[in-house]
Amino acid sequence: APTGLRVLAGDVGGSFGMKGAAGREDGLVLWAARRLGRPGLWASGRTEAFLSDEHGRDLRAKATLALDEQGRYLALDVEFRANIGAYLSRRSLGMVNNIGGLAGVYRIPAIRAGVTGVFTHTASVAPYRGAGRPEATYVVERLLDAAARRLGRDPADLRRRNLIPAEAMPYQTALTFRYDCGDFAAVQARAEALADRAGFAARRNAAAARGRLRGLGIASPIEIAGRPMGPSRADTARVSVAADGTIELRPGAMSVGQGHETALARLVADRLSVPEAAIAYRQGDTDLLATGRGNGGSSALVVGGTAVHAAIEALIEKGRAIAAEALEAAIADVSFRDGRFAVAGTDLTLTLAEAAARAGPDGFAADAWHAPEEPTYPNGCHICEIEIDPETGAVAIVAYAAVEDVGTVLDPALVEGQMQGGIAQGMGQALGERIVYDRATGQLISGSFLDYRMPIAADMGRPVLETLAVPTAVNPLGAKGVGEAGTVGALAAVMNAVCDALAPFGIEHLDMPATPERVWRAIRDARQRGEARSTDRREDRR
Repeated sequence: APTGLRVLAGDVGGSFGMKGAAGREDGLVLWAARRLGRPGLWASGRTEAFLSDEHGRDLRAKATLALDEQGRYLALDVEFRANIGAYLSRRSLGMVNNIGGLAGVYRIPAIRAGVTGVFTHTASVAPYRGAGRPEATYVVERLLDAAARRLGRDPADLRRRNLIPAEAMPYQTALTFRYDCGDFAAVQARAEALADRAGFAARRNAAAARGRLRGLGIASPIEIAGRPMGPSRADTARVSVAADGTIELRPGAMSVGQGHETALARLVADRLSVPEAAIAYRQGDTDLLATGRGNGGSSALVVGGTAVHAAIEALIEKGRAIAAEALEAAIADVSFRDGRFAVAGTDLTLTLAEAAARAGPDGFAADAWHAPEEPTYPNGCHICEIEIDPETGAVAIVAYAAVEDVGTVLDPALVEGQMQGGIAQGMGQALGERIVYDRATGQLISGSFLDYRMPIAADMGRPVLETLAVPTAVNPLGAKGVGEAGTVGALAAVMNAVCDALAPFGIEHLDMPATPERVWRAIRDARQRGEARSTDRREDRR
C-alpha cells in the first residue's frame, strides 16, 4: 500500500525534464532490496549516464511560410521528424503537447503541423528544458529571419508588423493555444532599446575593420506553462501553525535549485505578516505530504504557489473560527490583518500564535490543492549579438539582451537566475552541445565531457535582463512561470545572429550547433562557390 512506502528526496539538483518520471533503475533497486532483505544503492557513473540516460531535442523540421505583398503572414506549414530512440514512452513525444508554440506571438491565420516519431538505435528521449517549446519557437523564428532576408525587409520590422496586439487579447491562435493576455509589442520595443539595436550598424562596421563578422539575431519566444494542453496536473500544500507560533510550509512543489524555498516561504511570510526566518520549509518527504506535483513545466508558482496561497487562506479561515470562539464573536466579524485576528468595532485581538495555542498542543493546519483550469503563456524578446572569426570559425557572444513577461514577479533575483540559466542552456545547444554516434558502428563517440562541449560562464558574458509584467488572471498570484523562458528564446536568437553574420557569404541557414568547424566549413564552401561563379563569369566574357 502507498502508506507502507516512504520516499525521501534530498537536494538532488536539476535535470529539467529527465527526473520528472521514475527510471527503470528505481524499480530495480526496490526489487533487489526486497529480494535481498537489505538496503540497496544504485549510483550511475558519468560514462553510463552518457550511454543510457535519456537525451533530448533530436529532430528535423521542414517548414514553409506564406506572406502577402505587404509582408503579412498568411499560412505556416511545418513537418517534424523526431528521433525517439530505441524505446517509446509517454515522454517521447512531449513536443506534441507544446507544438502550439509554432504560432509564436504573431497573427498567422492558418497553421498545419505534423510530428512523426522515428525509432533508431540510440538512447531514448525525454523532455529537456522547454520540452517542445524551444523547438517550436526555433522553427518559426528562423523561418521569419529567412523570409525577411529574401524579401529585403528588416527582421524586427517584419515581426512588428505581424505581432498580435494587446487589445486583441484573449487571442485564439490557429494552433491550439489561446493566449489570455500579453503585450508583445511593448516587450519587443523594450528589448530593442535595451540591446541598442539602432547602434548595431556602427558596431558591425567596427567589427569588420577588425576582420570579424558581426551578426544580430532576434527571437520572440512564447511558451505554455502551468499545465499541458491535456489533463491538468494538480499540486498540493500544507501550512501549519504550532502552539509556540512556529509556522511550517510543506509544498507539493519540489525545489531542485530554483529557490522555491525562498519564494514560497516569502509568500507565506507576507500573507501572515511574520518574518521569513519564522517559516520552516520542508519538502521531499511523503510522510509529511503524501502527494505533490514536484517540478517541471514552469509550474512552481503558477500551480504550486497557487496551492500554497489556497492553503494560507484556508489556514486563516480556520484561525478566524478559533478566534471567534475565543473572543466570543461571530466569525463574520473577525478579520485577519498584520498577523492578528481582530473583532470589528472592538479592541479584541488574538495573534496567530495565540490562536494556535487555543487550538491545542499541536496548533492547527490547513491543506489545499490546486488544478489550473487554463495554462499561462510567458513570452519575451531576446536579442543576441555575436562575432565570428572567419579564419577559424570561432563564434563569440558579445552582447545579449532579453525582456520577459513572466507575469507578477515575486522575487526578482530568482527570476533573473532562472533566465540566466535558461539562456546558458540555450547557448550551449546552439554553439556546441551534441551527442555523436559513429554511423557505421553505432558507437557513442561523445561519451564524456572531454568530447561534449558544455557552456561555461566565459561563453555567455552577462546578459542584460529585464521583466515587463502583464499579470495573468488565470491564478491569484498573476504569475506566468519562468523556468523555460531563457532557453526557449536563446536557441533562435543565437542562431539568427550566427546566420546574420554569415549572410554576406550567401549562407542562409546553418544547422545547430554552430561549432567552429561547421562555421569554418560553411565559409570555406561559400568562398569556393563564389570563386566558381567568378570563373564562370570570366568564361562567359570570353
